[in-house]
Amino acid sequence: MNKLIVKNGQFYLNDQPYTVVSAAMHYFRVPRQYWRDRLLKIKACGFNTVETYTAWNLHEPREGVYDFSGDLDLGAYLDLIGELEMFAIVRPGPYICSEWDFGGLPWWLLKYPQMQLRCSDELYLEKVQRYFSQLMPIISTRQTECGGPVFMVQVENEYGSYGNDTVYLRRLAEMISSFGVACILFTSDGANDTMLSGGTVTELPAAVNFGSKPSVNFKALRKFRKGDPLFCAEYWNGWFDHWGERHHTRDAEEAAKTLDEILECGASVSVYMMHGGTNFGWMNGANLFEEYQPTVNSYDDDAPINEYGMPTDKYDKMKDVLAARGFVNAVELPEAPSPFAYGTLEFTRVADFIENIDLLAAPQRNVTPLPMEALDQGYGFICYKTTVKGPKEKETLHFEARDRAYIFLNDEYMGRYYRNDSRQKLQISIPREGATITILVENMGRVNYGPGLADRKGIVGGVRLGQQFLYHWDHYSLPLGNVDEAFFTEDPKMKFKKKPQLLNCTLNVQGAPRDTFVKLPGFKKGVIFVNGRVLSRYWEVGPQRTAYLPAVFLKEGENSITVLELEGYKKPEIVFTDTPDIG
Repeated sequence: MNKLIVKNGQFYLNDQPYTVVSAAMHYFRVPRQYWRDRLLKIKACGFNTVETYTAWNLHEPREGVYDFSGDLDLGAYLDLIGELEMFAIVRPGPYICSEWDFGGLPWWLLKYPQMQLRCSDELYLEKVQRYFSQLMPIISTRQTECGGPVFMVQVENEYGSYGNDTVYLRRLAEMISSFGVACILFTSDGANDTMLSGGTVTELPAAVNFGSKPSVNFKALRKFRKGDPLFCAEYWNGWFDHWGERHHTRDAEEAAKTLDEILECGASVSVYMMHGGTNFGWMNGANLFEEYQPTVNSYDDDAPINEYGMPTDKYDKMKDVLAARGFVNAVELPEAPSPFAYGTLEFTRVADFIENIDLLAAPQRNVTPLPMEALDQGYGFICYKTTVKGPKEKETLHFEARDRAYIFLNDEYMGRYYRNDSRQKLQISIPREGATITILVENMGRVNYGPGLADRKGIVGGVRLGQQFLYHWDHYSLPLGNVDEAFFTEDPKMKFKKKPQLLNCTLNVQGAPRDTFVKLPGFKKGVIFVNGRVLSRYWEVGPQRTAYLPAVFLKEGENSITVLELEGYKKPEIVFTDTPDIG
């Protein structure tokens, strides 16, 4: 039996000193059919351990409804790691950050206005306890004591960046242990006094997270922990992107050198990310500091294994570093099929999105506009409609929306709102016969880090026209799982008419499907759907210009491709290329 313990300030496995050399890969960001390929590449690089978060918002998408199947089969993922003779570190949160919507917390927690997140609030802990009752048996039965691969489990995640409730951390640790998890429990935080004082408890080993200067950061850890093993639980060898930024890259030689410096310190390490994968669908998170910064769908992260599974120069250089230090696994790199260019297609069918809202959702009436969560909606768009009596001279329309809104008067486009722009003022007049005001709001991703976590979506607060509040609103919840049910018409000469459009075409795949990348040159902002599934957002501000489309999302024969374009396009064409462009 393999048993990892802490002794004499270091890790021991089966009574022998042991260095944990871990690689981060999250099962929920990678299609299940590709797990083995990516894990074999991780092992071939020299790693002995794989680290993964678990995503509460995917495993309990609605309160009391659980999903551990398909791409979310954590048990199968851990079994595969064990089959490949590697160990596993599981980071179950409940909060995970990870540039993931709401830091992995389920949106429905926001239905409880009195609940306090990430602390020893009893209502919050009650929800965590119930989730853990489903999750922890999957982990505990796959510990090394049971013949499985799991030998470390993290408690919460970088908690010192958020709070200092050590009662909460201890309650979580007790809760995890109560479900039979008997392996090493640990915490991880940034390497500074504030984070380490707020996010650690004396009875659990503490790890630090950083991207450079190992000796300096381990020195910061030593101020708090004299007898803990040195462990970098997240070595940031790359970085993620927000919309509107430049794509982040890091020199491969320098990244490998820092990995070597970590090992030179006698420390264990987990490379974050080794293979990033993709924030498919609505799952990207956001940051909120001076302004709101939504994350792109690609989670390539400039990782050693790129978004679509190909080893990079950084992979080769890290492999050399690990080999020089004796971390060698006799594994041949599996050959991955190269992406395929299916070519350019013209959209042949079009639908006015605003006119189709009644087909896609049933209205819910309320006196005041409510956010998504109050209407039992997690993701996508929400539309608000009300009728205003006239006449009214030009007045400013006042409201706060999260995150981006499009305003229509009697279905005529009037203007756009974005939560970052406090200067925007839209003035409208109401004719004598009255008019309908429509506000379409896009949820662009919930905040995943920092104090702004409780990021409810849609309209938050009331709507005023001048000094007058507007009441009695119809709400249309639009998660858009049924987007292909819209009423499309054939239009060989389609043009954008200042209103959101749905465009549709058919991709014919001959033979077995292959990975490809979707590109929309000349399109401005919107969402891509493949066979009714939300694939990715796109936005002309970049840096991401293509969306990764795995072969397993396609089928042989006809595939429905739908795009919701919100702001305009030049030509109604879509390109399926073999070359990614993430900036």
